[in-house]
Amino acid sequence: MLHVVHHADYMAPRPERGTFKFDKYQLVVVVLRESGAAITEHAPDPMPREWLEAVHDPAYVAQVFDVQVPREKERRIGFPVTARIRDRVRHTNGGTWLAAQLAFEHGYAANSAAGSHHALSHTGAGYCVFNDLAVASNRLIAQGDARRILIVDCDVHQGDGTASLTAARDDVFTLSLHAEKNFPVRKARSNRDVALPDGLDDDGFMEALDRHLPDVIDQFEPDFVFYQAGVDPHVDDKLGRLALTDEGLESRDRFVVSQARQRGLPIASALGGGYGDDQREVAARHARSMLAMADANAEVCAIATRRDDALEYSPER
Repeated sequence: MLHVVHHADYMAPRPERGTFKFDKYQLVVVVLRESGAAITEHAPDPMPREWLEAVHDPAYVAQVFDVQVPREKERRIGFPVTARIRDRVRHTNGGTWLAAQLAFEHGYAANSAAGSHHALSHTGAGYCVFNDLAVASNRLIAQGDARRILIVDCDVHQGDGTASLTAARDDVFTLSLHAEKNFPVRKARSNRDVALPDGLDDDGFMEALDRHLPDVIDQFEPDFVFYQAGVDPHVDDKLGRLALTDEGLESRDRFVVSQARQRGLPIASALGGGYGDDQREVAARHARSMLAMADANAEVCAIATRRDDALEYSPER
């Protein structure tokens, strides 16, 4: 069963300025529904303003809420912040929060949007308005749902905003695997950055992921994992510089979820980047990503159940 968070507001009308396309956010859910897979959809509440202000500059939050974001910040974001965009980002941020709550219950859950890892304290950037990963992490720790959170970012672009917003914390660890020569030009410093060369294929990516992720989990010992599961490392992505295939993305996503779940850690994914002229094709990559992660979670749960049953009925007991 895939537990996926979605809201009608994820599909905002395209603003009159900017190049970002919002079409894929509805298409992702359409593809999931058409797949025949077992899915349960959950609708999030909008992220409370005070939760956003706990991570972002309250003056910037006010600009977004009042629909008065200065033009220079809108240029950095990539589109104007309208009332519909404001409502959208409140729901996408609330979606990552809800995905986390569902992950505690089911082991894994997905937000069908967000992963807005470029947003900084005082401004948005790179198509990101608020940083849902940092905001949700802060709130989980603040209310005692988690003590230490690992944010795994496998988007082709470095999670510079997430790294910057959590840099002063010792209870949030950021791991970013990204194309070295891609956006942003000036990288922030994650707790661990893995800069990958242009054209890296499936085997090269998995070698890097296998070398770093288990080590980070075992050393940092988180009790919750957020996963930015961007599909823009795909070889056909319009803004990517890596060369992963469909099978490579599936292997990546299965590995991340399995590493968390084998250690009993709940994990929630956010959609992240994925770009191309054919939005349905991009949406299909995201949908396959979420289904692969749900399948990996089910496999780990099934193994654990069989192990528990064997212990319960063993002759020695």
